[in-house]
Amino acid sequence: MDRRTLLGVAGSAGVVATAGCSALGRAQTLSDPTVGGESDRRKHLGFTADGEEVATFGVDGRVSGETVELPIEIYHRDGTRVESITLRVWMPPRDAPATVAVESPVSGDSSPPPEVTLSVPDRGQGQLIGISDLDDLADETISTLTLLVRPHPEASGPLSIATTIELGGGGVLASDYTLDGQLDLEFPAVTSQ
Repeated sequence: MDRRTLLGVAGSAGVVATAGCSALGRAQTLSDPTVGGESDRRKHLGFTADGEEVATFGVDGRVSGETVELPIEIYHRDGTRVESITLRVWMPPRDAPATVAVESPVSGDSSPPPEVTLSVPDRGQGQLIGISDLDDLADETISTLTLLVRPHPEASGPLSIATTIELGGGGVLASDYTLDGQLDLEFPAVTSQ
């Protein structure tokens, strides 16, 4: 077989092998997660693509005095990395902001802790928490992050956490994902004080 024939056959085989495949390295936004959980304080968001689980974002809240402790767990499938996490936390009414803090050890085994920013969104509700530069935590299940929320005395109703998680696919054929969802958690003991 001559060289031109070999290259033609190899090229045709490559086209046939990739026919019907998704675009290489495409980005997907998953914004319709399933909400599951065991109670009003322990819930999770499940994100799927093409019938397969991509990631979960879960919270197991508890009340300690006037503070709501929210340990967070982020699971993502093998081959993906958490690039960044953005959380927006609020309780109604809009003009009664909660005080929010991040408790960590969020550093990995051999790396510095990730970058954490706290801010108030322009014309938006609640507090913004941004977490990036996760280094060796990026490819693991993240379960070392806890939010501490002290509601405003006028707060009533659910404590809401809106999340945006950026996942990198880690390869040319892998997809990148933006995960958007919201959990609403009930803590009557705190809102009735």
